[in-house]
Amino acid sequence: MRLLLALLLTLATPALACGPDSDCPVGDRIYRIAMPEGWDGNSMVPAVVWSHGYRGSAAGVMRNGSMRRMLSDAGYALIAAQGVNGSWDLPFGPRTFDSTGAAEFAYFEAVLEDAAQNHHIDPARIIASGFSAGGMMVWNLACARPGLFAGFIPYSGTFWLKPPDACAAPVASIVHIHGTQDETVPLKGRPIGETHQGEVEEALSMYETFGGFGASAYYKIGPLTCRNRSNAGGETLQLCLFEGGHSFRTEFLGHGINELVEAGQL
Repeated sequence: MRLLLALLLTLATPALACGPDSDCPVGDRIYRIAMPEGWDGNSMVPAVVWSHGYRGSAAGVMRNGSMRRMLSDAGYALIAAQGVNGSWDLPFGPRTFDSTGAAEFAYFEAVLEDAAQNHHIDPARIIASGFSAGGMMVWNLACARPGLFAGFIPYSGTFWLKPPDACAAPVASIVHIHGTQDETVPLKGRPIGETHQGEVEEALSMYETFGGFGASAYYKIGPLTCRNRSNAGGETLQLCLFEGGHSFRTEFLGHGINELVEAGQL
């Protein structure tokens, strides 16, 4: 009987461990994680923390096989964050206008601490990225909690209404990716209820001044046309545009990661 009980406990253990198909609890919230294929189980690995779009979920992020393969092939873990009821509690949002974002910042701090302690994630090599509303979350993290991450890749999302007057130090590297024909989150923003989606150039201009970024250098790589600025500390501030609407392409996320690597952030 004892042998049978021990066997059942052993068989149950993998199902109870969190991962890409099961939730990792942090407080009253969760995240999911997928380690790189072939990981040895001991070495520390870098990670991308991904924030989903409106009405998304961590489980939905894990169903993006293309993104998971790209990150795994590059040796990165994928950490899928999850908002409350598919949304993020951000300043000036349609239902969160008076928010400070504090609840979300505390959540991401808890996720990173748990991932480092329990999943061999290297805290010095973590990128924050996300699409649409998740891109808005990334901009807020870059401004309020820059020290948590090695760099930021907001994709098709920026601040609600307007950027903050100032951001917290240290200055971070940011690669913003956006479609020129995006009508869901247009580059110039649009009204939503009693608030407004922010203008991407306003966010970039604010951060350019804050971070002491210099003159622009333009380059084209595949479908992306990019404007790059750098500062004395070696950080990069980029805007990369593609001809298209509100859509995600794995290769563009890969480009953002490569730019952070080239800037020496990882």
